[in-house]
Amino acid sequence: MSERYVVVGEALVDLVGQPDGRTFVAHPGGSPANVAFGLARLGRSATLVTQLGPDPLGELVREHLLGAGVELDPAADGAERRTSTALVALDAKGAASYDFHIDWELPGLPELAADAVVLHTGSIAAAMLPGADTVEELFRRERERGAVTLSFDPNCRPALMEPHERAVARVERLVALSDVVKVSDEDLGWLYPGEPVERVAARWQASGPALVAVTRGGEGVHAVAASGAVDRPAVPVRVVDTVGAGDSFMSGLLDALGSHGLLGGERREALRAITGEELTAVVGHAALAAAITCSRSGAMPPTSDELAEAAGAGGVQATGAEAANA
Repeated sequence: MSERYVVVGEALVDLVGQPDGRTFVAHPGGSPANVAFGLARLGRSATLVTQLGPDPLGELVREHLLGAGVELDPAADGAERRTSTALVALDAKGAASYDFHIDWELPGLPELAADAVVLHTGSIAAAMLPGADTVEELFRRERERGAVTLSFDPNCRPALMEPHERAVARVERLVALSDVVKVSDEDLGWLYPGEPVERVAARWQASGPALVAVTRGGEGVHAVAASGAVDRPAVPVRVVDTVGAGDSFMSGLLDALGSHGLLGGERREALRAITGEELTAVVGHAALAAAITCSRSGAMPPTSDELAEAAGAGGVQATGAEAANA
């Protein structure tokens, strides 16, 4: 039986500003949608539970996701909805900043397919009311049911989140419910100003997750599990932009954990017992996926063949050397 990766969260269109200051190029996006897209590109059976409007932007997103093989949950359709957008500005180094125009809610708790081994969420879906309450309730139900691995990436968007104290409390509740957590050092800097990321990662891991991975851009990745902490250097790559890089890391991480037979409720203890060698391998796989995404424009994660080719070649084949593990 196939193993299904279920992702719950926002799908939207990134309107990326061009150098002339007057033109925007539309790219399907949204962190959870990017994770589902990345998983499908890596050959995984992926289902996205989201919301899309019956408008041209919604059709753009549908074609993008379906073209990669992502299955859209029927809850995605709704005549009263509009497809959300984000205006994206890129700085001289390709780093992105966002101005969101989004609504987020779910009509109820989705039922997971019998072959589901993972439930992933994060970003706006896990932080913006009213949908965030439904997502948290879903995670609590699935933790009690114990049938799937729970995965979470805060991917903080402060402008769309509750006041800081409540936002931190919600993130910490979801972390404690999760088995796998990915977070960027920028997110941790907003959540816990001035606190070393290593300390936060260790505290989060002790609160419930089997592993916590902190992406640190040019400084690489710090990951911690019960077996201990590992640090992986950044992958050298010429950066075009960083749009979707963190989401590619997330999909690459779940893909690697699946390849190691560590996903699904009945494998929870095996995941908790992940060795330092296994942790280094899965983090390296994820970092390479993110680097490939940074080497080209937009949230375009690698296929399984591209990732295997880059791994065999010892890295992303490009001139220049700017690290990218967003």
